[in-house]
Parts: sequence; structure tokens; C-alpha cells
Amino acid sequence: MPKNNDLKSILIIGSGPIIIGQACEFDYSGSQALRSLKEDGIETVLINSNPATIMTDPVMADHIYLLPLTTKSIVKILKEHPQIDAVLPTMGGQTALNLCIEADEKGIWADFNVKIIGVDINAINITEDREQFRNLMEKIGIPMAPQATANSYLKGKEIAQEFGFPLVIRSSFTLGGAGASIVYKAEDFDEHLRNGLEVSPIHEVMIDKAMMGWKEYELELLRDNNDNVVIICTIENMDPMGIHTGDSITVAPAMTLSDVTFQRMRDMAIHMMRSIGNFAGGCNVQFAVSPDEKEDIIAIEINPRVSRSSALASKATGYPIAKIAAKLAIGYNLDELNNQITKSTSALFEPTLDYVIVKIPRWNFDKFEGADRTLGLQMKAVGEVMGIGRSFQEALHKATQSLEIKRNGLGADGKNYTNYDQIIDKLTNASWDRVFVIYDAIQMGIPLSRIHEITKIDMWYLRQYEELYLLEKEISRFTLDTLPRELLLEAKQKGYGDRQIAHMLKCLESQVYKKREEFNIQRVYKLVDTCAAEFKAHTPYYYSTFENEMETTSGKPYSENDSIVTDKKKIIVLGSGPNRIGQGIEFDYCCVHGVLAAAECGYETIMINCNPETVSTDFDVADKLYFEPVFWEHIYDIIRHEKPEGVIVQLGGQTALKLAEKLDRYGIKIMGTTYQSLDLAEDRGSFSTLLKENNIPYPEFGTAETTEEALALADELDFPLLIRPSYVLGGQGMKIVINKRELEEHVVDLLRKIPNNKLLLDHYLDGAIEAEADAICDGENVYIIGIMEHIEPCGVHSGDSNATLPPFNLGDLIIQQIKDHTKKIALALNTVGLINIQFAIKDDNVYIIEANPRASRTVPFIAKAYGEPYVNYATKVMIGHNKLSDFNFNPQLKGYAIKQPVFSFNKFPNVDKKLGPEMKSTGESILFIDSLKDDEFYEIYSRRRMYLNR
Repeated sequence: MPKNNDLKSILIIGSGPIIIGQACEFDYSGSQALRSLKEDGIETVLINSNPATIMTDPVMADHIYLLPLTTKSIVKILKEHPQIDAVLPTMGGQTALNLCIEADEKGIWADFNVKIIGVDINAINITEDREQFRNLMEKIGIPMAPQATANSYLKGKEIAQEFGFPLVIRSSFTLGGAGASIVYKAEDFDEHLRNGLEVSPIHEVMIDKAMMGWKEYELELLRDNNDNVVIICTIENMDPMGIHTGDSITVAPAMTLSDVTFQRMRDMAIHMMRSIGNFAGGCNVQFAVSPDEKEDIIAIEINPRVSRSSALASKATGYPIAKIAAKLAIGYNLDELNNQITKSTSALFEPTLDYVIVKIPRWNFDKFEGADRTLGLQMKAVGEVMGIGRSFQEALHKATQSLEIKRNGLGADGKNYTNYDQIIDKLTNASWDRVFVIYDAIQMGIPLSRIHEITKIDMWYLRQYEELYLLEKEISRFTLDTLPRELLLEAKQKGYGDRQIAHMLKCLESQVYKKREEFNIQRVYKLVDTCAAEFKAHTPYYYSTFENEMETTSGKPYSENDSIVTDKKKIIVLGSGPNRIGQGIEFDYCCVHGVLAAAECGYETIMINCNPETVSTDFDVADKLYFEPVFWEHIYDIIRHEKPEGVIVQLGGQTALKLAEKLDRYGIKIMGTTYQSLDLAEDRGSFSTLLKENNIPYPEFGTAETTEEALALADELDFPLLIRPSYVLGGQGMKIVINKRELEEHVVDLLRKIPNNKLLLDHYLDGAIEAEADAICDGENVYIIGIMEHIEPCGVHSGDSNATLPPFNLGDLIIQQIKDHTKKIALALNTVGLINIQFAIKDDNVYIIEANPRASRTVPFIAKAYGEPYVNYATKVMIGHNKLSDFNFNPQLKGYAIKQPVFSFNKFPNVDKKLGPEMKSTGESILFIDSLKDDEFYEIYSRRRMYLNR
């Protein structure tokens, strides 16, 4: 059936602010859906309250409403757009589905004659209501774990008595495993049951017999109106049941599943999808498989929408699930659509992978002091990375190198655990760093059978680890001069970084690189093409690997490289890597705009990033996408291969900025502000000299590299003091201390965590107002894109503050000082591109807290509030294509825009919720108000000191 021509205008519901359990994968799927509908000439109306996303960019939808995700907002939109025919709620995660159900229950869709597409309301209710779901599975003959529903405390106790322990409690209608827990002992049951009932919006839990140690799988499906179903990807969790899939290391394709069991699983998934309702779109099904030769299969759950795993599956296979799901929702069938990668085959196919992908979650426990770091049924990860390789080992190494946690991969970096009890504890109580600890356990001599017994991780994976360790042991017997070529090639094929090999050989990374050159062991790039090279692909989406050379008929050594270098002028944009607190989706927004702006200037654009959740790693955003770690060795090889005009580092947050020094040292051109200026802004001593020369005030400060120096400084500077390490993002390690004991404790802790770091000690301006300015500078002129005043006092990290645009409480004298200081600093730093400056205002004086000559967290917010494409302008300035005078700035904002931080403290109930100089928010929303008399502003302002942590 071709497109339904009755659908002319569609409302899409977004997922709102980023929280743990619902991150930027829905920005990716929503953006894909919007573009997909636009291709078909359909008018799109979007509601989403998140200003940091590409999805809410003016280019994405015809009408964008940055409003709270409530039924009141829905009614407002439907009144303004009576032409809306349908609503597509499957692209905005659980938030969008819940809002859609609420609007349905209130009769809103019926009142406005709006049809729900992409999902069936009954399907949502069946899959979310655990009791209904269980009854349906029984009816269609799909086995499940023994389970029962409780909607009261008493009923829960009865079920526990009947089933015995361990038990799993899952709350109905929640996201990211909220309210879920495993209960091993009767004495812990009451507390977990009470929590589960409280968290569920309908106060209902499902209590299951725990299938601990069973293997877990996810299948991503698509189905059309003709009932054609394709399975896009099978994902295997390396971690067994008991750990939320968002916190599990996952692998595609499935590695340890027999073909017979896989076929049974496929049939069950298709049967389940067809039985939950009559709808066309995407679906995610989760199964558990017994770890014995019987391989019994039980169903865990089904989500009738695109999910977190859909983004991963799309990036893993190159099949754009959300894009196709949107087409199916408007009436197309799979056989009427093209494979977006090959452009010549049908979308009615199942991708074939001739490579392996490994996803590893990224946690931020350091931001939540006192948090329970054990992994379980409630998701705790804030982001994820994906590695692509020719083998599981290579992909695993690439994923660990992408995490940005100061590890060079598995083992061979001197950071291994050596305490037996600690290793056993981390294996027993699944820890966030268990992926590394398994290697350490093997290195210590703990038998694989013992590791398997503790972790229940399949022996196949453990043997892969063992092979890696044995290779490290073998290489360590050689020196750089005696190392045979085949061993070095094997290490590279298994994903070991040059730094790790240097560690094994006790030499320098650069020497290993040179040795590779001598041996002609070079990276080659392979296409992600969805069909294992059976058909020609037109989409340049690459990963790197190392190949054994073949010999051509003429006797020349040869290895095939799919990445053909053109003779066009090229720009590389470095991505921001995995999401984390302090560096989130806003930097992906900046990278995407940087790519689009460079393309407008006539450059071939190249994106390097390793985050599967984002729009920047969509296969058709840049001219070429390298899905690789944002890790020096990988970056350098791509640069040598592509020979770009320059590299943009200003848009990818601290991840990209940290590579500026290496780029400069290797003579690679940095587009825009130079490394010297970037470094000057980070080096507090040099920066303060610059401020002094320009007669700009700043708080009294000093730098220290040891505890003794810090204590001596405290006598000069006077308490309270703000302590922070250099070169960090999101206020990592920042703290306000009020006496020498606190100072000593914090400095000792910081130097242990971040050795050889220069610490900055500022006199903290107690009671000051904080403000910040973002500007674009072309080296000659400065244009301030926005000045924001924080509602919370100075001392709360800017990412955790409610901030108003424009300022609401600063006089003309203060505003003029901010403007003057911003212009002076931007020019003195020779800024070319973006700069963010933070100020403290006390007694009518404006002091400089810090300056960052790069894109900041607030740039997307200001761009959305004023309706101006500031990152586009800044990129064109960076690459020397335009001067500021070329742009016609015309910001539009009636009243005020407030940036409101959103926290995920509910994942860490025992954590102190006080706010301070270290950032803790996971996302943000935007609130527009007409005047300061607005009730919402009054409420925010009245709570401004509530959480300040001195």
C-alpha cells in the first residue's frame, strides 16, 4: 500500500529533557522521523521542551513548540493547528507514549479528530500493563518466567511467599528500569516492594521469579501494514540477566546463540509483535535464554516503539530504523521503500553484518558521591559508546578506548587491579568497570571457570579475554627491535592501541607507530553497508581495521581500503564522544551544525565520533562518517589518510579540545582559535596576567601542584576557597572549602584521582550573582549572542543553575561591564569562533570566573531562544569563509527564556542532592515567560538557595 494521502499534517511528540534511561537516542530517532516525513511533503508539528537537541532546530520541523510535555500544551497546539491529522508518539521514548495515553484517556485526540499512527494504544497498554501482557503471552503460547501482579503491599507479600527468593520486582509504566530491583533476602523485600509500588504511576508491580545467570537478547523488528516483518538486528548482552540492558555490554550480531535457538527466537518475536495489535512501525523484544544445552527461551518484554536499542541497531547495521518506521506509519510497505545505504535494493531485507559491534555504557558515578555503584535492574548509565571491528576483540578494544576514562583499552596500561579480594568483589557485585576487571582477574591467574561461576558470563567471551591476555604475555617477551611483524599485526588486529603495545615493550608510543610504518602495518577503512558487500553501497560510513596483505598478480602486497580519498577541500569535525554529565547532547548539536555549515562553504565534510545515540553519527549528516574512537591514534590515522585543510575542535566539548595540543604538535591546522589561545585560557596563571594587562578584575587566586603549596596559598587568599583542577569539564573535582582540614582532604583526593594536575585556588565571592556571556569573534570584531543571569547564587555550577535570557536583575552599568570585558577578552585571546565567559558580580563589580574559547553548553539554548543559527555563523567564521559583518543578526525573543536543569537523582536515592561547583544535572528544558510576574519564575526564584552546598 502506498502512502496514505489523507495525512497532510502530523504532530510528533519528543522525549523532553535528557534523563538517565531516556537520552539522546530519541533526538536521533525523532530527527530521522521528521526528515523522513518531510521527504513525503507532510507538514510536521513538533512538541519538545529540550533546547539542546537537533530535533528542536528550526530546520527539522515546519512548526516547533518548545513547551512542557503536558496535555495542556497538546491542546494549545491542536487549537492553533486544526489541520493536524495524526500524532506519531513512538519517537519520543516512554515520555511521549505516556503523554499520548494521557491525551487519549482525556479524549483529546477524539475531540480534535486526530488519529494515532505508528502504534496502537491497546498495544501500549498491553505491553506496559504487566498483568495484561502475561495473559496475552500465555494465550499465544510464549513462555515467561513465573510471575504475578501486585497492586497492594499485602498482595506482594503473598506472591513472595509463594515464589521464594531471589525475586525481581518491576514497576508498571516506568522507564529505564525505575522501581525495579532484585531481592535476594526476605528482610529486604518490604522496602523494595514499597519503592516499586510508589514509583509506578498506577501503583502496580510485577513480581517475577529471578532468572539469574540466564543469557539476555534483544531483537529489533519492523512491521508494515501488509504484516511483513523484518528483524533488523539481534543484540546479545554479554552481561547475563540481572543487569538492565542499558547498563549491559552488548554485542551484535549475537555471538553465542545456536542457529536453531535463533530461529525459534525469531519466530517468537514475530508472533509477539503480530499479537499485540494492528500497527506499522518499530518494535523491540527482549528474551532470556537458559545457559545450558537446552537453550530454553522465555520472553521478558516487548516495546512497541523505537527504543534505546533501535539507535544502537541502526548504527550497528546502517539500517535507519526510525526513518523507515516513520514511512511505515504513514502507510508505505517495506517493499515500496529503498535500502537507504545501497539505494538500489529494497528496505524489505534483513541486514547482514560482516563485522562485530560492541556497545559499552558510560557511567558518571563520580558525580554522585555515596551512590550505590553496583549494576542491577535500574539503569544508571548516562551514555554509551560503540566500537566496530572485524572481530569481537577488536570491537571490544575500540569501545573501551572510546570511553574517555583515562584507559587505553583492556590491560597493558598499568592501571589494573592487583588485589585479589577487590577483584572478586567487583566480579561478584557487578561493577561499572567489570569489563576491565575480567582482564585483571585472568592476569592474576584466577581460572576462567571461577570467573564464569561468579559472573555467569558465557565462557566464549571469557576465552576471548584470555586470548588477549596470552597475546600481551607473548609480546612482553620481546623488545621493539626483536618483535616479529606477525605478532605486531596480530595485536593491531585484536584492537590493541600503540600505547598499550608500547607499555608491553617498555618503549614510547611514537616508536611503536614508527615500527608499524616500517612493517607497513596500516589501518584500512571498511564500509558499513548493511549487506556484507553483496551490493554496492552509496553511503560513506566507515570503520577501521587491519588486514593481512594479499599479493596481486604482479607480486605487489595489497590490502583493500574502501575509503576513497577525493581531491576536494576537506574539513574534519571532531565529535564529543559518549554523553556524560557536563558534556551532553548540546555538543552533538554544535557538531552537526558545524558539519552543515562547512558543507555550505563548499568543503567535503568528515565527522569522527563513536556515540551511537547521536545525530552526528547518522550516515547522511556528513559527506563521510568515521565511526571511530575520538582517541589520538585513530584520529591521526584518519587525518593522514584524508589530508584535510584543517580540523574543528571547538564544537566537540572537552573531548575534542583535549586533542588540540597533539594536533598542534603534529602540525595539523586547527580551524579557528589556535591551540596557544585555547591553552592560555586553561592556564590560570597566564590567563590572569592577560586579565591584569587588560585591567579586568578577577577573584584573588593562586595555583598549586602539591598539598603543601595549597595550604600555604590558603593563608594568602583567605577562606572560603574554590578549588578546581585544570582541563576539566562540568566542574569535575570542583569544591568550595571553608577551612584547612577540608582543603587538605580535597586536594589529596584530587591529586590521587587526577595526578600531575595543576590545581587552581580562587577566593570564593560569597553571595555574588553569577552571569555568563556567549560570543562569536572573527579576530577583529565581537558579537555577543547572549548574556544570561543565573537565578542560583555564585557557587552552583552554571550547568545546574536556572538561567535567564536576557538578564532580569542586572543594571545597565553591570551589563556594560559584561559587554566590555567579553569583547576585550575575546580579542586578547585571538578568538576565531565561539567563546563563553563566566562572571561573578559583587558590589557592582564584574569579576571574571573563567573563559572558554569554544562552544559552550548554552549556545544551543541561546540559538533556540533567539531563533538564530549561531553555530552556523561561528563555523563559517572559524574556517575563514566569513567575517561577522557578513551576517544580518536579528534575534527575536518576547519576554524571557529560562534554561531549567533536570536531574536524575531518583536513580541514586542515597545521594546528597545539594548543588555546588560540580555539575550534576543530566539535561535541561526551556521555559518561555512573558514577564517576571509569571508564577513559574516566582517559584524558581524563591527556591534559588535551597540546595546550595557550601
